[in-house]
Amino acid sequence: MTTLDILQAVAAGQLTPTAASAQLEASQTADLGFANVDLSRQQRNGVPEVVYGAGKTATQIVGIIQAMPKQITPILTTRLSAEKFAALQPALPQAVYHAAAQCMTVGTLPTPATDDYIAVVTAGTSDQPVAEEAAITAQAFGNHVERVYDVGVAGIHRLFAKLDVIRGAKVVIVIAGMEGALASVVGGLIDKPLIAVPTSVGYGTNFQGMTALLTMLNSCASGITVVNIDNGFGAAYSASMINQL
Repeated sequence: MTTLDILQAVAAGQLTPTAASAQLEASQTADLGFANVDLSRQQRNGVPEVVYGAGKTATQIVGIIQAMPKQITPILTTRLSAEKFAALQPALPQAVYHAAAQCMTVGTLPTPATDDYIAVVTAGTSDQPVAEEAAITAQAFGNHVERVYDVGVAGIHRLFAKLDVIRGAKVVIVIAGMEGALASVVGGLIDKPLIAVPTSVGYGTNFQGMTALLTMLNSCASGITVVNIDNGFGAAYSASMINQL
């Protein structure tokens, strides 16, 4: 029964408030012992619970996905290794693995409702795993995505050749490691919201992304919001909310 069905049953005198309360609580979560799956997140936030694959076993991931209602589609799993996907695939034959993003989707990716799009921009090829996590996440949430890869400041002419695509986006995600300068450069050239993602790509004084993070946080370009190191998912989640306003 849906929440509306339960309330209508109470109004009709077919269900007591106590029984209705118990049913409502049961319909909001699925207690699997190892996980308490949030079944009402899509109603509250517009997006269903996303499974974080790192640290979970293949069996646990399968259990969580199978506990989610069939009408939730697609179900997204992030940070999933190829080995773990191979272990769980027999139980989820309909699952699709996006190797570059280390993400899995169960169910068809939705068709975007508008022509508005998110531009995912990287400084270098080494930043693509984080970029693909962002791109697949955005597509799973019903957004059109344009990828603009390997346009970092070491060859700034590459960026200028793609400016029309970047400027045409409703929101831009810029992903960069090393010193993280690309976010400031792009931020000074566009009039759209920019979400910057520092990556852990770089030599020793990159400090696993801390240098890029601090560069982005200290940018003098206005309109830049910064997420955590390597957090392509978080950037795409926020970008999706902006794109669908």
